[in-house]
Amino acid sequence: MCGIALSLGPEADPTTFRRMLATLAPRGEVTETRYENGLLTGTRRLPIVDRDRAVQPWASADERWLLCYNGEVFNHHELRAELVRLGHRFRSASDTEVVLAAFLRWGEGMVTRLRGEYAFAVVERATGRAYLVRDPLGVKPLYWARTPGCLHVASEVKALVGHRVPIAEVPPGHHGWAEPDGSVRLRAYVDLLALGDGLPVVDDPDEAALLVRAALTDSIRMRVDTDLTVGVVLSGGLDSSLALLHVREMHPDCVAVTVGVPDSPDVAYARRLARDLGVPHEVVELRPRDIRLADIREAIRISELTEYGDIINAVVSVPLFRRLRELDVKVVLTGDGSDELFGGYPMYHEVGPEASRRLFLHKIRNLCRTELQRVDRASMGHGVEARVPFLDLSLVELAMRLPVGLKMREGQEKWIVRRAFADLLPEYVRRRPKNPMSYSSGLHERARLYKPLFARLHRSFGYHLLEPVRRDFDSVLTRCGNDLDRALAAGRARPDYTVLEHARDLVGAAKWNAAPMVRRLVGPRRTRGDEAPLPG
Repeated sequence: MCGIALSLGPEADPTTFRRMLATLAPRGEVTETRYENGLLTGTRRLPIVDRDRAVQPWASADERWLLCYNGEVFNHHELRAELVRLGHRFRSASDTEVVLAAFLRWGEGMVTRLRGEYAFAVVERATGRAYLVRDPLGVKPLYWARTPGCLHVASEVKALVGHRVPIAEVPPGHHGWAEPDGSVRLRAYVDLLALGDGLPVVDDPDEAALLVRAALTDSIRMRVDTDLTVGVVLSGGLDSSLALLHVREMHPDCVAVTVGVPDSPDVAYARRLARDLGVPHEVVELRPRDIRLADIREAIRISELTEYGDIINAVVSVPLFRRLRELDVKVVLTGDGSDELFGGYPMYHEVGPEASRRLFLHKIRNLCRTELQRVDRASMGHGVEARVPFLDLSLVELAMRLPVGLKMREGQEKWIVRRAFADLLPEYVRRRPKNPMSYSSGLHERARLYKPLFARLHRSFGYHLLEPVRRDFDSVLTRCGNDLDRALAAGRARPDYTVLEHARDLVGAAKWNAAPMVRRLVGPRRTRGDEAPLPG
């Protein structure tokens, strides 16, 4: 994966462009550029596939087209074989070349053939116009901004803020053409809200379990097709445990990495699973008192996030990916997306089926600017490529066809996932209730102490040129009784926290952070030998 940057138009300035690309330096290891009059293109490339020959910007054989590409198309072997049968001759084994070859063969229709996590720009050198594409879920980012006589495109907001003009996002599942001194016309090629429409509902538990198992297994298999070490972000919960179980069977070289409070249940479950599987395991120990203002600032700088809750999550993610980089692990799988797809949130089960589906669709459509943005920025900010197997489009479409009754049953969330892999999952993982690490350990509450500063820090980096920080939508939704329309209206009417809300937040966080001190004063400290054993 990479960071890409382009400046297109008669006023494209090499000095300004170099600053843009330098901002994206953490996303890769190799800087590759091509400078032409009115056409400045470049990447900060993280070499993964055909590492020596996949040089960017990649040019077509006739030099008419240039490709700047971030991400990976996981079905590139199949596409390559088809293109070879159609007469195309390849110069490398990279998926980068396959993407451009697919565009040359099928034009804009190529986007329906890609399976992966990607964002890219194909530029026609003679005209300077660019074809922009972003993957269906928005796993990989792409933004643009316009100054007089120039169009700027980049992988992150921070690369564009120096222009001091409004910044726009290429939405997930969209593609279209951008003129160097004219308009940007984008349209959807995948409608997430209509995904699965017209297909039969899968309400038989046995059939659903078989389909979920096949889809997730296939998704993970495609994402471990590399000769590099594959890491797994292991929280000790269901989703990351499933990822580790599969990776261990499919790839000869894997490692698990966990971030958490020492001796917390999350770390204990993760340690037990890694030990049982014989997988090397790294634990990044993080205590609430370790989180300082500098960590909050760095999390906001890296993540560019716009909701308070996501910023707090980023604070925990940054040290984890920093450690992965220190271990020289460049490819890692995460369990993100499973909660959204398979009913991991209580709100899905507190409303009727129709309201539940609307909430589900809202969550999926906004993942690009919440969880997925956190994962992309925190990982690529340290030169690590994070892959999200639960958000393969085939698995998302399948989840659309499953009724809520298969996602929550017998008082257990993600019931169908547990059933699908009942024979693989250790009992202590399969029966473990959802218990988000940072909430259960106090890390969230520590970060919450700095919440009144989030918006100011966000503005200090210029990120408001895309979107300002606003209150966490999930908390608004809860206050509105999970009524989506009311929550959306409330968010529009009052996007940021009031002084009273900040004060209430600070009191709650202060009480939580004072509790450990009180416990130390009033009671003996439990020794390691007194700890309760893990269930199972």
